[in-house]
Amino acid sequence: MKDSRISSKRLRLHPLAAVVMALGVTGAHAIEPFVVRDIRVEGVQRTEPGTVFSYLPVKVGEQFDDAKATKAIKALYATGFFKDVRIEQGDNGVLIVIVEERPAIASVDFTGVHEFDKDQLKKALKDLGLSETQIFDRSLLDRAEQELKRQYLTRGKYAATVTTTVTPLERNRISIVFNVDEGDAAKIRQIRIIGSKVFSEKELLDQLNLTTPGWLTWYTKSDQYSKQKLTGDLETLRSYYLNRGYLEFNVDSTQVSITPDKKDIYITINITEGQQYTVSEVKLAGTLLIEEPELRSYISLKEGAVYSAAELTASTKRIQARLGALGYAFANANSSPDIDREHRTAAVTIFIDPGRRAYVRNINITGNTKTRDEVIRREMRQPEESWYDADKIKLSKDRLERLGYFKEVTVETPQVAGTADQVDVNVAVVEKPTGTFNIGAGFSSAEKLVLTTSVQQANLFGSGENVGIQVDTSSLYRTIVLNATDPYFTDNGVSRSFEAYYRTFNPNILSLGDYQVKTTGLGTTWGVPFTEYDTVFFGARIENTQVDLTSTSPQVYIDYVNQFGAYSTSIIGTASWTRDSRDSVLAPTRGQFQHAYFEVTAPYDVKYYRTGYQQTNYFPLTKDYSISLNGQADFGHGYGGDPLPVFKNFYAGGIGSVRGYDTSSLGPKDVNGDAIGGTKRLNGNAEFLFPIPGTGNDRSFRGFLFADGGNVFGPSEKLTFSAMRYSVGIGLNWLSPLGALRLSFGQPINAKPGDNIQKLQFTIGSGF
Repeated sequence: MKDSRISSKRLRLHPLAAVVMALGVTGAHAIEPFVVRDIRVEGVQRTEPGTVFSYLPVKVGEQFDDAKATKAIKALYATGFFKDVRIEQGDNGVLIVIVEERPAIASVDFTGVHEFDKDQLKKALKDLGLSETQIFDRSLLDRAEQELKRQYLTRGKYAATVTTTVTPLERNRISIVFNVDEGDAAKIRQIRIIGSKVFSEKELLDQLNLTTPGWLTWYTKSDQYSKQKLTGDLETLRSYYLNRGYLEFNVDSTQVSITPDKKDIYITINITEGQQYTVSEVKLAGTLLIEEPELRSYISLKEGAVYSAAELTASTKRIQARLGALGYAFANANSSPDIDREHRTAAVTIFIDPGRRAYVRNINITGNTKTRDEVIRREMRQPEESWYDADKIKLSKDRLERLGYFKEVTVETPQVAGTADQVDVNVAVVEKPTGTFNIGAGFSSAEKLVLTTSVQQANLFGSGENVGIQVDTSSLYRTIVLNATDPYFTDNGVSRSFEAYYRTFNPNILSLGDYQVKTTGLGTTWGVPFTEYDTVFFGARIENTQVDLTSTSPQVYIDYVNQFGAYSTSIIGTASWTRDSRDSVLAPTRGQFQHAYFEVTAPYDVKYYRTGYQQTNYFPLTKDYSISLNGQADFGHGYGGDPLPVFKNFYAGGIGSVRGYDTSSLGPKDVNGDAIGGTKRLNGNAEFLFPIPGTGNDRSFRGFLFADGGNVFGPSEKLTFSAMRYSVGIGLNWLSPLGALRLSFGQPINAKPGDNIQKLQFTIGSGF
């Protein structure tokens, strides 16, 4: 008995023994029961002894036996802190727990990584359990190594190798280094489509995103293979055929092969086209809550036409949207074609299931760390505890996007758990900086560099109020404008704005005319919304103007001052109407913007009126491409025998007008060739917007082709299209951190002698 007790004092329990004991299959007692008089922990370096004590199923004064030893070992191994555990019985009833700690991770680093951001990789490893201060686990390291290799494969780098180095450090710590040799990305050298007869192989290849190397593929990466990209291309190919009536189209197989040096990839796609089908009839079935003629007006797929899956899907979505506007949030309109192979026709049945009418329980708003809830809620046209209306929810989303406060707005309507007729409206926003420092600039032979700056806060303290200051530092124009707008001065959406400004026009600085015009003004404007898209504005301002002349000033200014004096005060009344149905203020792709205005002075020092109209339409061509058409006309005239003051003339040329010509340089000129503006203005712009290769459908970064035309005309000149100036060019729109950047290169196509050309122009913070 004594020998048995002595052997148990030196017992070591390895992990295998722990597993055996945990399974309860030990052959004999390893420790004889004894009363614990003391507990001693050995081998801990970082772990507190108290942590070990907390996992022991025994305290001083209690009896310790095999069962408790098994429980203690299992608990200590389960912590993950230790790679070896021993329990020994010392002299005089001392329980000795001897542990060998797993090493802690001191650092994680990468060498040779260029394809991925190292900080993002470290964050991913931290989520996996491999980061500084965490306990090292070899299995996690192996998983991380394999996952990193897999990520390189998705980037087409099949020759990439990943090895890890684990270096022991003092105090039972280790450093981990991922050594990566990325190699070159494998390129797609050939894509073949076998089995195409109706459409040429080239036509089908044009539908795919994957391609062979080209002049821009270094940027787009479209010549690098990935399984996800190929799967998406196969679905695109399938849709291409289904939208053209080939209902039995099938991708039979795909083969992807790589050369032994892992540099070239060859893809072969085998397809069966099948026959083309036309629509024999379109039937409606199910519960028709709407009259059938109205339902059929939403169906664009007609009898006798070639079958198109896209047209059918669009038709069912329109039906669901109409039912959604009636409160049927869970409406379904499913369709299925019944194929007649003999006659090559398909009978389409649209089965309508409106479900139960639903109402909105709660509107939940998330993501607004700065913007107050009330600023978002007042734009919501779908009320709580009211019938669900899909049109109102869409309108609410559009209004939020038009605020310009958010980079992204998403609206979801999940069903309330445990109910059949309730939904919540979950509004998630991603805020963007609304305080901007904007810069506009241009280059010309006359002024060289022209700068315009402004500081604007469009969402002051998250209240939705707009305040700002604009400073124009041009050598020709110098302006200081202070403004403040409360878009919800009243609860029903009436806005109020104040503006104070000081402007000087200094052509003498650039030897363009020896005179100066100084204008100081103060005004207020009220905006009254009449519909969801229409607002009427009423305002008034008082304005003082001073014209300083010399003997060499332009004759039109000398004549004006001689007749009306160098100083004048105007009391101006304004009225305008704006209709805005754009889907976004900063990057619209659909909708319309219209603006009409009229201003007239009281019969005081100067007597005149000015009026104008602008309309811009946005048309989406596809999800990636869109066009915009803009037209503008302005007219001014004096009354009571007075002319329109020369300092109220209209100007044209430059960004926002006719690009390619110097800013405000078009129209009538004095004897020195200096532009003096006109009393009439006509301007038109057309743009084709397209995504920059490699950016996907990122609306914040777009290229455009443009064609501009416009001019201003004097009081005695007729407004004719033949006298207008035209230009074409290319440009770039970018919603940069500093504001909306607009860069254009314009080529005048009918410039006349004396016109000032300025081909390269850009602004930051200015819209179209």
